[in-house]
Amino acid sequence: MTRINAFTDDALGDLDAVGIVEALQQGRVSRAELVEAAIARTEAVDPALNGVAYEAFDRARARAGGPGSYGGFFDGVPTYVKDNVAVGDMPTMQGTDAWDPRPAGAHGDFARAYLATGLLALGKTRLSEFGFSASAEHPRLGAVRNPWDTDHTAGASSSGSGAFVAAGVVPIAHANDGGGSIRIPASCNGLVGLKPSRGRLPLDRDMRQMPLRIVANGVVTRSVRDTAAFYREMERVYRNPKLPPIGDVTAPGRQRLRIAVCTHSIAREAGREVRKETMRTAALLEDLGHRVTPIDNPIPGHFMDDFLLYWAFLSYALVRGGRRTFGASFDRTRLDNLTLGLESHAARNLHRLPVAIARLARTRRISARLAREYDVVLTPTLAESPPLIGHLDPTADYRQIIDRLVDWVAFTPLQNATGDPAISLPLGVSDRGLPIGMMFASTVGREARLLELAYELEQARPWRRIQDAS
Repeated sequence: MTRINAFTDDALGDLDAVGIVEALQQGRVSRAELVEAAIARTEAVDPALNGVAYEAFDRARARAGGPGSYGGFFDGVPTYVKDNVAVGDMPTMQGTDAWDPRPAGAHGDFARAYLATGLLALGKTRLSEFGFSASAEHPRLGAVRNPWDTDHTAGASSSGSGAFVAAGVVPIAHANDGGGSIRIPASCNGLVGLKPSRGRLPLDRDMRQMPLRIVANGVVTRSVRDTAAFYREMERVYRNPKLPPIGDVTAPGRQRLRIAVCTHSIAREAGREVRKETMRTAALLEDLGHRVTPIDNPIPGHFMDDFLLYWAFLSYALVRGGRRTFGASFDRTRLDNLTLGLESHAARNLHRLPVAIARLARTRRISARLAREYDVVLTPTLAESPPLIGHLDPTADYRQIIDRLVDWVAFTPLQNATGDPAISLPLGVSDRGLPIGMMFASTVGREARLLELAYELEQARPWRRIQDAS
């Protein structure tokens, strides 16, 4: 086992983002010192973790060294942005090398809001090709590795962000989630990962144009208070009037909740150690006074086929429209077998797509029905602990890749279809010492409920820190 972290006695120390803000306000550190520390940490661990997609260190230095404040609560806190949203003067390569990089002319809608909180971007982080796989293992760009054990995946698609936050490179990083891509790397790397309600945060235009908006932007962090503070600050920048505000959540809630627990995904029962950790979490919830009830999986059998077809349609649109979207240098022969296999699956089944989209849209009824009886649903985030690099090799046969993906990630896609919020918390540990995430889902607009529960669980069972485990 090779465990790697970047924590050291520098300006970042082992502080979370809120702790860094406090240090800045007290004059104990400067923006320039924080940026230099994050750059040094990136350079120390990236050869092993492979999380950087594009570095903008000089630009970050220039901003950090400038006079005055740039505004926002997080002013000067270093971060990374996932390489599938537009950031001005940085290319967006979507986890592939199938076209020539071109810098964006301006920030997209999400980056504009994200950076308005004061977060200072050092560059962009790696993801799986177009975010389709739950592990970033590109045949030419290499694999993003888990800092808890570099033989294992960091999860995906927000791979680089998850690996870097866990390893201590930065305290907070952008992630987004179209089938679990905030929650999966949070689970694999021992982090807090909240997928918010549909519409909670802005999307770039390409993601807004999807027939069904399954993608949600967010962050991965090491503490509940960082995640809560991020959503509080984003609400000051961007507020969706159709959703109840999250507000400033700073402590556990007092209400005792009705919590359903389920360990059986659409595909199968969770693995032994994952099921054990789920039931251990359920027991903790009962000890805390919540009412926990086991339930059967409520998702219809056709859900995963429908979700896979919609996922495949997104690949079909990207591959068939590649030159129009990415320029004349687009070369589909450089795409991996998962992307091309999804495109072929969609081409063979386009006649089924309207029914699939309609049924996915109706899955909101599942969560509405559950909400009448339960406040929160607990499941594992993933069916097994993080697999070895190579298990989801994108150069393998498409059928092998997709079967293994569905087997591993079948718990997370439901909330992408329904638009409900769900949070992964690092409450479990595998026999090999790897993190295992527990997922808590509620109904649209109930992020505050999930954050209050997360605070309570963080206090009752503080999660392991990689710098201590090392």
